Amino acid sequence: MANESYDLIVIGGGINGAGIARDAVGRGLSVLLVEADDLASHTSSASTKLIHGGLRYLEQYEFKLVAKALAEREILLKAAPHIIWPMRFILPHQKHLRPAWMIRIGLFMYDHLGGRQTLAGSHGVKFADHAAGIPLKPEFTKGFAYSDAWVQDARLVVLNCMDAASRGARVMTRTRAAAAVRHADGWRVMLKTTDGATTEVHSRGLVNAAGPWAARFLDDIASQDHPYSLRLIKGSHIVVNQLFDHDYAYIFQQPDGRIVFAIPYEHDFTLIGTTDVEHEGEPDRIAIEEDEIRYLCDAANRYFEQPIGPDDVVWSYSGVRPLLDDREDNASEITRDYRIQLDLSGGAPLLNVFGGKLTTYRRLAEDAVDKLAPELGNREPAWTGKGHPLPGGENANPWELVESLQASHAFIPPRTADRWVFNYGTRVMKLLGETQSLADLGEHFGADLYAAEVDYLRQHEWARTADDVLWRRSKLGLRLDESEKRRLADYLACPSPAAMQGET
Repeated sequence: MANESYDLIVIGGGINGAGIARDAVGRGLSVLLVEADDLASHTSSASTKLIHGGLRYLEQYEFKLVAKALAEREILLKAAPHIIWPMRFILPHQKHLRPAWMIRIGLFMYDHLGGRQTLAGSHGVKFADHAAGIPLKPEFTKGFAYSDAWVQDARLVVLNCMDAASRGARVMTRTRAAAAVRHADGWRVMLKTTDGATTEVHSRGLVNAAGPWAARFLDDIASQDHPYSLRLIKGSHIVVNQLFDHDYAYIFQQPDGRIVFAIPYEHDFTLIGTTDVEHEGEPDRIAIEEDEIRYLCDAANRYFEQPIGPDDVVWSYSGVRPLLDDREDNASEITRDYRIQLDLSGGAPLLNVFGGKLTTYRRLAEDAVDKLAPELGNREPAWTGKGHPLPGGENANPWELVESLQASHAFIPPRTADRWVFNYGTRVMKLLGETQSLADLGEHFGADLYAAEVDYLRQHEWARTADDVLWRRSKLGLRLDESEKRRLADYLACPSPAAMQGET
């Protein structure tokens, strides 16, 4: 691909870069997206897995951000119903932390900002006659229920890239921008793959969506001045065996003013998070600390009857949020809104993305391309908010698809059918191909993971390693033992005739 030319090169395969690439190619621009690691391998796979307005941001008077996020929640629920679905949240009341009247006002605003259409509104709850009261300590007698949405966060990134590729974009993973040189009429970008191969490509415009590395990209790779600085805020989560047997999630107020979520996770587990800790080290060297584990266990133990401790943690993950430095002392108070900077001062267009959150990625991408496309002679209108589903989201009712799949392929266990539909949606039929039995799915690696699914992920979703498959394309890492993971890694190390070529 030496000397290939594009209208736009996007640096960064997280949710912002993926969204911008999809939006831009859908307007007729030629696009190359470059990611140094796997798609969603950092911040975008380390979230609390929520599409939400951010109830607590109302206390910070971030009304515009909350309204924007809630409006996006409606759009995304319709675009990807197989990986984004409604979830009811329970807020147990502690009057010494926040008075009931304040919570009611906040929930009223939350119900009405952003134009709620599909989700149920908020109301009071008495725990004596509600399923959500069963696992709570008896001192909690009432609370509130409200709606938000759950998302398979890394899959959201992958689906945006799949859609971009289906519209003509090129997506290159495990390829980093080693140098970017700006000229009056374009950019020359030197790319280097993990195997050491280098090549030079050209573009008329460049997007810096490198997330935690956005400032470093400008300083070290592109040699461009910029007015913004980022603060890296580490958020950590723990996963424990199931603490409650219902579909409600919890939002727990903490004495320090923060909130912690406890969410049903992958059928048999509970996800608890997150922390907010300033991170001074490298963005890719992130791990949960012992005091974070204790904090999250203590947060849950204030509310649940069944206590948990560090020994109960079966998995944990951490990521850094690249937030705009607004000089706020408290990490929890830093704005989660984004800033888009279009720089035309040094020659060819350069668009920098700073901050943002998972829920508002589509709007961020739309705003970014609205700014940048006219500079490239493109004035096509925005389109991603107008009823265009992401791959697999064409069926608005995934449960109907589960029933159809079980009727047409009776050999598939019900739980596997559920997992496949709520990961792949209508694309599950491409995964199955001509399969007529479990034996046709090929090698069995453990849990319900077979070679047919692994091959599909290699061919259509840029998966290359066991971690790509087990922790980003799925969460089957919770279910495979070490020997099974090694066997999967060995399988993926073998050359595949169906290796990813950009198909979707």
